[in-house]
Amino acid sequence: MTPEGLARAAEILARAERVVVSSGAGMSKESGIPTFRDAMEGLWANFDPQELATEQGFRRDPRRVWGWYAWRRQRIAEARPNAGHFAVAEMATVIPSLAVVTQNVDGLHTDAGSADVIEVHGSIRRVKCLDRGHLFSGDLPPYEDGEEQDPPACPVCGSPLRPDVVWFGEMLPVAAVERAWSLAGRCDAMLLIGTSGTVWPAAELPLVARRAGARIIEVNPVPSELTHAADVFLQGPAGQVVPTLLDEIRRRKLLGG
Repeated sequence: MTPEGLARAAEILARAERVVVSSGAGMSKESGIPTFRDAMEGLWANFDPQELATEQGFRRDPRRVWGWYAWRRQRIAEARPNAGHFAVAEMATVIPSLAVVTQNVDGLHTDAGSADVIEVHGSIRRVKCLDRGHLFSGDLPPYEDGEEQDPPACPVCGSPLRPDVVWFGEMLPVAAVERAWSLAGRCDAMLLIGTSGTVWPAAELPLVARRAGARIIEVNPVPSELTHAADVFLQGPAGQVVPTLLDEIRRRKLLGG
């Protein structure tokens, strides 16, 4: 991150009325949450991710898939938002309209205090039934590391419960997609944080924003597939860069732009 890049990014965001923050797995990794493929470790190292993240894999071996998600849910429950999450939440207090569109399923943006969070890949904290999509709000059985579990039955229809995340081959939630794409098409600036730019259709969001005239700022430790579309690239981890960027935005606001 160069001083020139920081100043330019802060100027863009300080002048913006409508900002969309688009976050990916790199942001959660700073909180100790492994990316999807990094999570294939230990007892799960010999499995193909698509065996554990498709409807077909769940129907074939529900105990295995439910157990893997119970293990991931337990690890995520132990994680805490990092400084980048908190800075994004604070940024909403100095920018007139700020929404977060995240590919992450861990809920850390909400934990950090962000009020307007759109989860385009769902949430591992929620479960729903496989056949009817009934959301379940009760307590889930405790999980012990390494065990396989039978998924509980939906109390409404008896269908097995599954995580409320988007599996391979499934459509993204319609309401979340419609709102995310609408916001991208109307924002003044988009702040990309920790996304590789390889997961579609989420990777299209900054391109939608850019076509509509928005300025794009990317925060990443290394360039991504979307860096070419960014007006400013701030190299470094979100936990360091975003709080520094927030401080500079505040300074410019106090100085009047």
